[in-house]
Amino acid sequence: MNHAPLAPVDDEPTADLPVAAAQRRGEDGATTAEYATVTGAGVGFGALLYKFLTSDAGQELLQTIFRGIGSLLPF
Repeated sequence: MNHAPLAPVDDEPTADLPVAAAQRRGEDGATTAEYATVTGAGVGFGALLYKFLTSDAGQELLQTIFRGIGSLLPF
């Protein structure tokens, strides 16, 4: 397959393209959106974990874990 070499892209708009299509899209706000997504996922996971640990099954799990830790301690 023959591929034509890629032409360098100028930052200046050309007469063939409208100004909006020729300008690069900035990444302003991308970091903020990533932080918001991770924060939302963390809050959702925390709420799910809280609901599980306050349920009967979660309480039994915690009691089993702490009983197991207590049996490992020498005092």
